[in-house]
Amino acid sequence: MTSPVPSPTTGVVITGGASGIGRACALALAEVGRPVACWDLDGDAAERVAAEAAEAGVAAVGLGVDVTDSAAFANAVMSSKETMSSIGGFVHAAGISGPMPVDLLDESSWDAVLDVNLRAEALIAKVLIPHLKEANPGSAIVGISSIEGWVGSALLPAYCSSKAGLLGLTRSLAHRLSFDGIRANAVCPGAVDTPMLAPVLANETWRTTLMERIPLGRAAAPAEVAKVVRFLLSDDASYVTGAHLMVDGGMLATS
Repeated sequence: MTSPVPSPTTGVVITGGASGIGRACALALAEVGRPVACWDLDGDAAERVAAEAAEAGVAAVGLGVDVTDSAAFANAVMSSKETMSSIGGFVHAAGISGPMPVDLLDESSWDAVLDVNLRAEALIAKVLIPHLKEANPGSAIVGISSIEGWVGSALLPAYCSSKAGLLGLTRSLAHRLSFDGIRANAVCPGAVDTPMLAPVLANETWRTTLMERIPLGRAAAPAEVAKVVRFLLSDDASYVTGAHLMVDGGMLATS
């Protein structure tokens, strides 16, 4: 009997790595020995998260990166690889909500949400593919979608569209990269206690209404989503690609 292939210890690039789900992913991966590169618009915060991750004994770097600026990707990848030695994983956790109903929507608001949430993952993946190939076997991509990619929200047309588009991108990446043994998956969180959801959780009426929609009766901690991401990046998920895993406390099951 052959021994199981150990989970990879190659480095992982994480966008939106300074807070919320991105930060939780960096720390969860560091716990199991994965080097991490935290990319975030807030470079100082990204450096602080990298310092936290480094306490687990892994190589870590925090970089100020605007994910809508594709010209910055090559240098960011170079800096990340210099620190981590290899890049075998990519998590696209950068995201903005852009709450605005379609009848009030303007072009710049629409473009901003789509650029950060969807366009960036495709263009960063393009730059990282040669490095993911080099680090194989075990290379994988995980996109952070949302249950809003499956259900409509009157106030979030751009966000819903971007997260639904990310599911389509995941399927396309899974198909294309399968030829090189690289997997691509997405997670679809529901309510997660992050800065994005903070205004809702701070309002008693809104919070009560939200909790009534969640069978488990609470918001997720970012670490609960991060552990699913960590699984999808590991060889425990070696036969999982093109999948969308719900991490929503049962919200979609009862919608």
